[in-house]
Amino acid sequence: MSEVRTRFAPSPTGFMHIGNLRTGLYAYLFAKKNGGKFILRIEDTDQERKVEGAVEMIYRTLDKAGISYDEGPNKDGGYGPYVQTERMGIYKRYAEELVRLGGAYYCFCDKERLASLKDENGVATYDKHCRNLSKEEVEAKLKAGVPYVIRQKVPEGVVSEYEDMVFGKISVDSADIEDGVLLKSDGLPTYNFANVVDDHLMGITHVIRGTEYLSSTPKYNLIYDAFGWERPKYMHLPPIMKDAQRKLSKRYGDANFEDFLAKGYLPQAIVNYIALLGWCPKDNREKMTMREMIEAFDTDGISKSSSIFDEQKMRWLNGEYLKAMTDEEFFEVAKPYIDGAVEGMDVDEFELAKLMRTRVDVLGEISEKLAFLKEFGNFDANMYVHQKMKVDLDVAKRAVAVALEALRGLEDWSEDGVKECVKAAAEQNGLKGGQVMFSMRVALTDAAVTPGGAIEMALALKKRESIRRLEVSLAKLNEQ
Repeated sequence: MSEVRTRFAPSPTGFMHIGNLRTGLYAYLFAKKNGGKFILRIEDTDQERKVEGAVEMIYRTLDKAGISYDEGPNKDGGYGPYVQTERMGIYKRYAEELVRLGGAYYCFCDKERLASLKDENGVATYDKHCRNLSKEEVEAKLKAGVPYVIRQKVPEGVVSEYEDMVFGKISVDSADIEDGVLLKSDGLPTYNFANVVDDHLMGITHVIRGTEYLSSTPKYNLIYDAFGWERPKYMHLPPIMKDAQRKLSKRYGDANFEDFLAKGYLPQAIVNYIALLGWCPKDNREKMTMREMIEAFDTDGISKSSSIFDEQKMRWLNGEYLKAMTDEEFFEVAKPYIDGAVEGMDVDEFELAKLMRTRVDVLGEISEKLAFLKEFGNFDANMYVHQKMKVDLDVAKRAVAVALEALRGLEDWSEDGVKECVKAAAEQNGLKGGQVMFSMRVALTDAAVTPGGAIEMALALKKRESIRRLEVSLAKLNEQ
């Protein structure tokens, strides 16, 4: 087999939909597994639907997802340009060549005539009116400047079939294939034509795309055949569903890659999860690096059935990635979220990050879990009562006073330093360590539930803020 060459050809018409990104990911994994090349092509001929900034978003998404293309815009591999609007002269030349070869023809039907072909449902099927115009008639109309399109001349009485790598043999009778437009009257190619020409000229050996193209691929193959070109191999991917009835839809804003990043999902976790939407490695692993996905990827693991996008499952997988990080790695990704949660406060953000690493599944949860730090002052005496530890308000007052007095003079504000200081003070004052730790934690936070105990809270708040909070809480306790 010649060198494998796959391509990802997104249109810059909006955000990067999860289904679209999965297509690019599978094309990348297949190419890399087979030692081949992965090509990026921007299909921007539909200028009416082009969204400003969408091209940059494509580059940004692939970069964040860790999908690196070997050839594409700004990475010429000798098959460029890799942006369709920069290839316009190519399509007209090949469309005219296809006419010469008998695989296409000039169509001069105007809008009114085409509109008259619509049925009661508003669907028009071209009646091949211009298909058999004589050479003289065509030349006369061209010379007179009559507007035209170039249509595919679908052979009659044939069955176009191919072997899909996932779905097996696909056959379509030519009677069910319309003579579709290849080159529009403004000289722009349709997707159907530009796609075939570009894939051939760029040496694409394997076309990987969604099942919506499964039944139209025979039409594309007839273009390959008319040119005398070798057909690529095809791998069509089942859809990703929103639920049992509805597909995920870019049109309705479903599953935007960058929205998930903004929520606090890690790009590698998103990519890992979408790889599993339609594919399963032989060993049923779920958490995999990109390198591991490349090594494990094979077409046998691709399902013919659709997959349901389950954000809760992706959330769990993201949490597994966070838990596997070192404290330093987690702090690096969590810092922007912690910054926002403790803005204006003098706290030890690294200590807070250590507390968060095993307590969140998504980084966006951090602000909610740390909200209690800024809400300090909502005093509730009932929070100091703990029957099992035999803590009532009187015990809490003594415990907080003991902790405050001991910590005021402490110089070693470390985990061991704070712990030993509080334990010793409790023992000296006839209190249990647990009674003092519990009361101290509530006094530091004014919260019934916190991500860490008294020691962790003291380290995160640092000495100055810890002493201030203990003083405030003790004063309020004494008012009870």
